[in-house]
Amino acid sequence: MRFLLIILTILFMNLAMAAEVELRGYDEFDIPAGTHIPVISLQEFSTAYCEEGDSVSFITTSDIFLYDKNIIPEGSKLTGYIDKKNEPIIGTDAAMKVFVNKMYLPDGYEIPIKAYIYTSNNNIIGGGLTPPAKYIRMPHYQRWAMFRAMGTLQCVPGGERKMGEHVTISSGANLIVVLVAPIHMTHTLIN
Repeated sequence: MRFLLIILTILFMNLAMAAEVELRGYDEFDIPAGTHIPVISLQEFSTAYCEEGDSVSFITTSDIFLYDKNIIPEGSKLTGYIDKKNEPIIGTDAAMKVFVNKMYLPDGYEIPIKAYIYTSNNNIIGGGLTPPAKYIRMPHYQRWAMFRAMGTLQCVPGGERKMGEHVTISSGANLIVVLVAPIHMTHTLIN
């Protein structure tokens, strides 16, 4: 009886292995940190009416290739939130940082990512200096003048600056998302 049970077990194991479905092979790869992804904004967001934590979403505008493989297809959706927001003050415009944390491929596959909206100012949108509130007239004497007492009057910026303004990203604005951590991909969209 035991012998028959062992033979049946081995037979069923061989049948199970033969009936096993072959899975499609896939390549695992990493998209390196620093990769730039061109996107457009799907909604308007501003420091005037948005708060930290408010969600924002974007859509990719072109295919991203790694060697000969389309790793991020056009039309992939990226979502994130306003990570940091600074109100406008005298001398400085409002500023915000937008963190992107999810990417949805067109087939619905979701991938967690770590990225920011790229700017040359350390990924801070806005935050520039405001123009001077007033200019001071100051004489400027030229060396080549016949009479040294002659000069011209120049306007130079005063020490006071204007009140800052809010920064707004309009719907449909072309932006760039930059990865701050590599993405380990195990899924690509197959046509």
